[in-house]
Amino acid sequence: MTRSARHRLPRTGRDLAGTDPAAHARRLAETFDAVLGDGPVRRAPRPVVSASWERSLAARVDPDRRTPPVVHAPNELRDIRSAHPLGAVMPLLRNSLAGVAEEAVHLLLVTDAAGHILWREGAVELLGPADRVGLFPGTDWSETAIGTNAMGTTLAVDAPVQIHSAEHLVRTYHSWTCVAAPVHDPDTGAVLGAVDLSGPLRVMHPSLAQLVSTTAQLAEAELRVRTAEADQRFLLRNAPHLAQLRGTAGALVTPTGRVLAPDPSGGWPDRVDLDGATDRVLLPDGREVLVEPLAEGHLLREPQRPSRTTGPSRTSALALRVTGNGTPSAVLDGRAVPLPLRAAEILTALALHPEGLTGEQLAYLLYGDDGNQTTVRVQMRRLRSLLGADVLRTRPYRLAGAVDSDFGSARRALRAGQVAAALRTCAGPLLPRSDATEIRQLREELTAGLRSAALATRDVGVLHAFVLHPQGEDDLDAHDRLLALLPAGDPRAAGVALRAARLRAE
Repeated sequence: MTRSARHRLPRTGRDLAGTDPAAHARRLAETFDAVLGDGPVRRAPRPVVSASWERSLAARVDPDRRTPPVVHAPNELRDIRSAHPLGAVMPLLRNSLAGVAEEAVHLLLVTDAAGHILWREGAVELLGPADRVGLFPGTDWSETAIGTNAMGTTLAVDAPVQIHSAEHLVRTYHSWTCVAAPVHDPDTGAVLGAVDLSGPLRVMHPSLAQLVSTTAQLAEAELRVRTAEADQRFLLRNAPHLAQLRGTAGALVTPTGRVLAPDPSGGWPDRVDLDGATDRVLLPDGREVLVEPLAEGHLLREPQRPSRTTGPSRTSALALRVTGNGTPSAVLDGRAVPLPLRAAEILTALALHPEGLTGEQLAYLLYGDDGNQTTVRVQMRRLRSLLGADVLRTRPYRLAGAVDSDFGSARRALRAGQVAAALRTCAGPLLPRSDATEIRQLREELTAGLRSAALATRDVGVLHAFVLHPQGEDDLDAHDRLLALLPAGDPRAAGVALRAARLRAE
């Protein structure tokens, strides 16, 4: 089914546009009672409704059951929302539908792919009635949990759905009408969740069906643009790894297995299944290739065949992960390398100075006037035993080959104005246990840059990501600015206000 076909309302949905919603609801109630009561059926349910009733009853949903199960506690929703892909398009969904929902006395609801409501906003007068019937964040609205409803059914059939009154399997919702459409991941095509407008049946607006469907398409378009931007950043940052193959077949691959920039271009599939892959993966044509992890994906390359003639070896690729409170780490040609703090400090300094450093320069940059070249030489010998002499060169000390680092990616993203990308790349402070002069200065620069960029933006999604990030979770100014920018009724406001109050009390 094509993407445009997914968002085309079913022909059977056109007869929902009756001039008298109450009369239409009475006809649906007659059909409901006849079908579920084994009486004579004068009007059959619409096919999409009939099929949904069958699935729901097979899942043992009781038509007299009142409310859906709660699957996420309120204190869990913050982390779930921040990690969900649809969080990136919530500003678009609010701009497109929240105002309409308020005017039409409806609620805007957004679920994940399992049918769990993650976001809710809209008409204030509906919040109380919605709470009483389980229409609030954290509840499960899949068909198997609560029967036929627009959110659960749209996810089940992967198409826009409108459910009115007694078309709901559970009687509790016969006074409600709702319309929903699925939103898909432009990378994998998988369903990410559903966008829904729900309200009382007396204010049914047939035009909302097309509006919700169109808004879902717009959300997918924005996700597609974000994916293209991420692809471009990935290519720019990791092209050196591909160039270092020097003729050996290889490709850059996204975390989802989509192949980018294959070299040479022929013979590579569009996508590689990396599930369960460690250091090798089998391609559809039977070739086995090596898998080397990068910061934002993977490098695939064919194993080098032994040569009868001696020649220069392939330059290695090194990835450094030195931000955040975890243990510093490196990956060298797909091999994990443990990094003690001193080793991580040296590698970070060398990554900052690709032209190389003398022992004297390195000692001063790391340890100031107290730096000792002899100590540096001892540490460099240990580090070369870990990485190899072909990676860590001398005279001057420098890193050879392609070097990828999380702090380097974050700095480039900040320079390009990509605040969200910088936050995703940077896991926290740079080597927080280090007192080395060069490291401390870079840590302060990166922390200040992230904070300044976050406070300067009016994008509430980016600012919200910052206050959830280790760099911004204790920043009271950022919390206050986010509260000032969040629209009225935004479900994130309560959690942000609570954390702001805690910061003020500390």
